[in-house]
Amino acid sequence: MNGLDPRRPTRPTGGPADGFQELCAMRLGIYGGSFDPVHLGHLLVAESCREQARLDRVLFVPAATPPHKQGRRLAAAADRKAMLALAIGGQPAFEVVSAELDRGGVSWTVDTLEALAAAHPTDSLHLILGPDAIAGLPTWRAPGRILELATLLAVEREGLDDIGAVVTGQPLLELLGAAKARQIAADRVICPAVGIRSTQLRSAVAVGRSIRYRTPAAVERYIATHELYRSPSQ
Repeated sequence: MNGLDPRRPTRPTGGPADGFQELCAMRLGIYGGSFDPVHLGHLLVAESCREQARLDRVLFVPAATPPHKQGRRLAAAADRKAMLALAIGGQPAFEVVSAELDRGGVSWTVDTLEALAAAHPTDSLHLILGPDAIAGLPTWRAPGRILELATLLAVEREGLDDIGAVVTGQPLLELLGAAKARQIAADRVICPAVGIRSTQLRSAVAVGRSIRYRTPAAVERYIATHELYRSPSQ
């Protein structure tokens, strides 16, 4: 999906009129990041959220310039978008939304949520965040507005994280309030802990090491074909 698509999907009601379709509200997972490159850990988080939170769709939103990575050079937007499209092929519930890439500049989550809410006015937005991102939410731009626009969907790595402890820490608890903090913890998604990071893949490619089984084969081929992340000496 290029940019924001306001078209609303349909699904059967299951009522007595066989084959009857109606417009219906969707549960949309919003998964942002640099995806530089996308790897199997990203896909596992997305699929765990889709299944456990009963999401109708998961929208991958690659950032143009993440606020916390303004000093780092990223792979070209077109390459990151293409790798994401290859990675999610075969899962119809996953889509790539290029709104932040198209907008350019620093990618503020609140701006993206405002645009998505306008494009999908009757759908519910569920912002997928790991524990570090949730803990840092009070420092984000307009965190209160983010909480108005979307429900936080916390991802807890099994055996490693404790979302309950994260949401009850200050200053986050003051922002959320006790009731919302309890709800976020209760609705958390448990994801198997997979120690794969994009920085590891970039470092491996730079020294000529294999990244097989850490990213989809199609993404591995794309990186090799387009000579991404290679060191100048290669």
